Amino acid sequence: MRVWRSLDEVPAELGRTVVTIGNFDGVHLGHRHVIARAREVAAELGVDHVVAVTFDPHPIAVLRPEHAPVTLTDIGQRVELLGESGIDDVLVVPFSREIAQWSPERFVTDILVGRLRAAGVVVGANFRFGSRAAGDVATLRELGQQHGFTAEGIPLDGGPQVWSSTYIRTCLAGGDVEGAAEALGRPVSVRGTVERGDARGRALGYPTANVAARATAAPGDGVYAGWLRLLDEPTAPPMPAAISVGVNPTFAGERARRVEAYVLDRDDLELYDREVEVVFARRLRGMVRFDGVDALVAAMDDDVRRTREALGVG
Repeated sequence: MRVWRSLDEVPAELGRTVVTIGNFDGVHLGHRHVIARAREVAAELGVDHVVAVTFDPHPIAVLRPEHAPVTLTDIGQRVELLGESGIDDVLVVPFSREIAQWSPERFVTDILVGRLRAAGVVVGANFRFGSRAAGDVATLRELGQQHGFTAEGIPLDGGPQVWSSTYIRTCLAGGDVEGAAEALGRPVSVRGTVERGDARGRALGYPTANVAARATAAPGDGVYAGWLRLLDEPTAPPMPAAISVGVNPTFAGERARRVEAYVLDRDDLELYDREVEVVFARRLRGMVRFDGVDALVAAMDDDVRRTREALGVG
């Protein structure tokens, strides 16, 4: 899969394409539904390549940063998931206030026609584009008739509430990782670099891999059963883990929200500065402030027991 990070990187000899456009945050089941239809259109038109056009940063982060949601996936993971979903090439448009002022006509002529040579365009039924979101699917069809491409908007058959990034964020805020996973079509996960913490877990007999919960949306505060994957060892099997999300309220002075994963029965792992993925399977409990270390350790013992049961591991 080719990834172009500007319009200038798109090869001049590119053949006709079918294009799908969107933020694709999370690349959830709704996005995959649209991508599947784009592949069908490509087959109908005899076109080899389906291209996804996405934006980085998220347009809201540029236009109304105070209202920008925490993203479900960073741009690297988004591109990876688009490839896994059937996309051949990805054009990442560096979004700016200048591009936000483009008319729908310029968006079509400069990107869809001038660079991507679109023979067909497939988007979600609620797709809007151009300055002040003036263009919609009807606009796209009209411009397609002028420039020689088909255009269609696909309703989300699973229901726009369930198949939406907003719905998934709502699930995550409430700790409903199973509901979020159902809408995503895959388990919820957080990726990041393992950071050095205060080593309290190791002192208590539960050494954890600490990942800052700041880059992408993490589940609400609480304790979860899940898995830890080593991204620099893609063939290594995922390791069962008890996972804590939040600020540990038992110890005073802690402020940073983080994801802490204790790999069951492993105190020999050296994970500092390694890239990992923490995968969430089930919520076990909310975050609790304990009256002392002994009560905390007893709760952690129980968390590990319940993690084994939830994951079906010995």
